[in-house]
Amino acid sequence: MALAPEIIAELARYLDTAEMERREVTKITDQHPEMDWDDAYAIQTALRQRHQARGIGMAGYKAGLTSHAKMKQMGVSDPVFGFLTDVGMIPDGGEIDTATLIHPKVEAEIAFVLKRELSGPGCHIGAVLAATDFVVPAVEVIDSRYKDFRFDLKSVIADNTSAARWITGGVATSVTGLDLRNLGIVLEKNGEVIDTASGAAVLGHPAQSVAMLANMLGRRGGSLPAGAFIMTGGATAAVAVEAGDTVTVRYQSLGSLSMRVV
Repeated sequence: MALAPEIIAELARYLDTAEMERREVTKITDQHPEMDWDDAYAIQTALRQRHQARGIGMAGYKAGLTSHAKMKQMGVSDPVFGFLTDVGMIPDGGEIDTATLIHPKVEAEIAFVLKRELSGPGCHIGAVLAATDFVVPAVEVIDSRYKDFRFDLKSVIADNTSAARWITGGVATSVTGLDLRNLGIVLEKNGEVIDTASGAAVLGHPAQSVAMLANMLGRRGGSLPAGAFIMTGGATAAVAVEAGDTVTVRYQSLGSLSMRVV
């Protein structure tokens, strides 16, 4: 690690305050170009601790940068990971309140719920599928705290990978006999199809995202516990939304999700 503990704490406060005040800030590597990957995740951990100190519960895990092409473009070999909060949950059919956000975007995902612990290193797709209780459709509302959504990878890791809100529902479905790689997804905004995708858009298979998270946690002495809820990363593009919009996402075999933007 390149940053002193007091700098890590201050940068977590900087990002936490920006979120609470709905205020755009400049990316933190502008101030600290020397920060490394361990610093970025340490800032994210300090941010989570600030949330927990205010009584906010942790609801699950989320992945970002789950396209092979995007990872190659960014010069990395692994996705980035963050956390979901209980106060960030929006019910299916509920409202995305833009008064509490800066510049929200929505993306369609597939989420996994585990029935037993997963740990790395060496975790693979087969182990993930064997440990999965069910999968459900999910939509993430991302909302980077950085001005104009402009950031580098270390800065976005520190900012909890732009996490803000999340929606799930649809049909909880066993992975047995389910072709997750070819599972179709259609994202609509205001009745117009904006994007289509399949599960293969997430690292070739969405279970690969869970395996990579288990391996990353394993390298740090952690694991994914039984019951963990994991959003595997955007299958569709991230679509900007504003007050007055309605969003519906339809999933092959998993039902659909809808939300209003107010």
